[in-house]
Amino acid sequence: MKRGVIVVAGGRGLRMGGDLPKQFIPVHGKPVLMHTLEVFHRWDGRAVLVVVLPEAHRAYWEMLCRELNCRIPHDVATGGETRFHSVSGALPLVSTCDVTGVHDGVRPFVTPEVIEACFTAAMQYGAAIPVVPLAESIRMCDETGSHAVDRAGYCVVQTPQVFRTDWLLEAYRQPYTPSFTDDASVVEASGRSISLVSGNRENIKITAPADLVVAASRL
Repeated sequence: MKRGVIVVAGGRGLRMGGDLPKQFIPVHGKPVLMHTLEVFHRWDGRAVLVVVLPEAHRAYWEMLCRELNCRIPHDVATGGETRFHSVSGALPLVSTCDVTGVHDGVRPFVTPEVIEACFTAAMQYGAAIPVVPLAESIRMCDETGSHAVDRAGYCVVQTPQVFRTDWLLEAYRQPYTPSFTDDASVVEASGRSISLVSGNRENIKITAPADLVVAASRL
């Protein structure tokens, strides 16, 4: 089985403040994105890895790889206007893979066990995503106010989201709509069902300064 991973790192990281996009912020001497790439290379050194970056960031990433002696084999694809367009542009580079995962470049804490479970489930069922149960109470807000909701009926979605590659290619032939918030929503809109796999709660998405404190203690 040939496995591919698209690591999406197209964000500008505005919630972090400053000019450096969050995927390039260094933690223990390496950018967050490089830590994430290393996780997947350790999981499967034969997997086809593709990093998606804005065109304006490619030269900077290549410079970082040279300076930090990053020897992980990977391709670089140019990101688009949205996540949908970024993943779509990277798909030709994994078209020969049997199964492909899509992962956020700023999630460096996913475990090899979760990655493997997602790929195994995707091979069996066609599509699999990692989720964790909600820890806090939630409320639904609408025009009449707010209402308590049973959190047992909801879960938090993580990445990698893993699919049979032919399913992914088929799904991304659809026209883009704003309802496509992640890859599972794109594949689901093509008529496919999504299987759920238990994620790891530490697999946070680094988006705010406080997350960097957590990252420094775990990486």
